[in-house]
Amino acid sequence: MTAIETGATSPDGARVIGTLSPSRAGDFMTCPLLYRFRVIDRIPERPSPAAVRGTLVHAVLERLFDIPAARRTPATALELLGPEWDRLLTEEPELADLFDGEDVETARAEWLAEARAMVERYFVLEDPRRLEPASRELYVETVLDSGLQLRGYIDRLDVAPTGEVRVVDYKTGKAPRADFEARALFQMKFYALVLWRLRGTVPRLLQLMYLGNGEVLRYSPDEADLRATERKVDALWQAIRRAMDSGEWRPRKSRLCDWCDHQERCPSFGGEPPPLPAVAGGPGLPREEVSPRDPRDDV
Repeated sequence: MTAIETGATSPDGARVIGTLSPSRAGDFMTCPLLYRFRVIDRIPERPSPAAVRGTLVHAVLERLFDIPAARRTPATALELLGPEWDRLLTEEPELADLFDGEDVETARAEWLAEARAMVERYFVLEDPRRLEPASRELYVETVLDSGLQLRGYIDRLDVAPTGEVRVVDYKTGKAPRADFEARALFQMKFYALVLWRLRGTVPRLLQLMYLGNGEVLRYSPDEADLRATERKVDALWQAIRRAMDSGEWRPRKSRLCDWCDHQERCPSFGGEPPPLPAVAGGPGLPREEVSPRDPRDDV
């Protein structure tokens, strides 16, 4: 999906100065150089088993709500795993090489067993027979007063008969420690901000469901929270623009570096980034934002 280009106008006539998704905002907060590699250089990354498993489990849970409520059982959900995996392989044949090493079949079997465990764990957290989501995989976008366009995909939106809104996101990782909860909630507050700007109503509840260990993180935002989130994303965009204008994208070393595909080109590991691509509009200015639906968000 192509973003509205910088300097263009949105469908309602607002001037757009840039586009940001929660994935890319998270990249910049994690490491500005990682943002550059993904958005400016667009360097391909190998799909990780964890991210692909997240995509598979998300697909099963989305498809589950196409089935009549009475049949939304663990057995039915598990029956969806095979067809959904076949569909992913058809759409992305390179996933057939997801596993390597001496015992590929064992690695694949263990990977699928973990996916099954996550699907089963979902049913411990809630009963889908009692739910009728208003939306699934909902694409949302809005333009802030600053001109920054925010957009992304919401896993599930529940609307009560009274009109109260619950934003639900599935994660196939484990719930973070208490001191990392604020970072985990940023993505949800991002979505809540977009919905508030679109609909004029603050979502009643933000709910993160961690299928890796069966925990649920819930948060009730208010207008003050969302105004603070708006200030934060505007400040993030200004920091991104400064990096674009200067061409300086500083690495930020952390434990997440252990899983990064870009160590060979990262100064923190003795590497050297490639030259910035020549793009009209300034040093390192992205021609368009990458798709806001990022499989890494599912983990």
